[in-house]
Amino acid sequence: MIKYLSIAALAAAFAVGGAWMLTRTNDGSDLSMTPLPGAAQAQETAADPVADAPLDLASVIEMAEGSETAPVTIIEYLSYTCPHCAEFHAGQYQDLKPYIADGRVRFVVREVYQHRFGLWASMVTRCSGDQMRFFGLTDVLFDTQRDWLGDGDPATVAANLRTVGLTAGLEPAMLDACMADEVKARTLIAWSEANATASEVQGTPTLVINDTTYANMSFTDLAGIIDPIIAASDWTAP
Repeated sequence: MIKYLSIAALAAAFAVGGAWMLTRTNDGSDLSMTPLPGAAQAQETAADPVADAPLDLASVIEMAEGSETAPVTIIEYLSYTCPHCAEFHAGQYQDLKPYIADGRVRFVVREVYQHRFGLWASMVTRCSGDQMRFFGLTDVLFDTQRDWLGDGDPATVAANLRTVGLTAGLEPAMLDACMADEVKARTLIAWSEANATASEVQGTPTLVINDTTYANMSFTDLAGIIDPIIAASDWTAP
């Protein structure tokens, strides 16, 4: 069973100016779980405008590539801190790319947040709202997962993720604004948990293929599911 990052825990990580600032003052304690100055007040004060902001789950962009009319839709539930997800993207996802390119498969990514580092990574990939940049950054984060996670020190992880975002062409001011956006972070967590619950996600990566949920599998097994669907459809090679 997935243990989700809670919205209450998130408040402690964002309430006094965003992840970048908070991690630079880390003393070894878990800032995502320990209320910092202002965080407790933000959670307890009913009039707090950020804590009380309505969450518009429909505002979250569905990150997808491939034809909207593809006979197969695959939704991958992933965590950027999950080593099995990195393996999936180095293996099965690469084998799926020809299917995506020629319109046989529409591939959708939905993030699951089990740790603040995964949330931070997601906010970097989603910062510009651009689909191509999202998938490019996702590739980079999985290819360099061990590097940006480093020794797990929050300040180091934050600095590494910032470097990834800047290298991808995100403007510093835009990136910092994205990472300080608590309402967006709360919305992403609520959106993620609602989707994962609806799809009965128990771990990552999880695949939903044409509305049926599957655990991670080899590409051979994956092709054994999608190839018959494609063959029975009206799809034709471009």
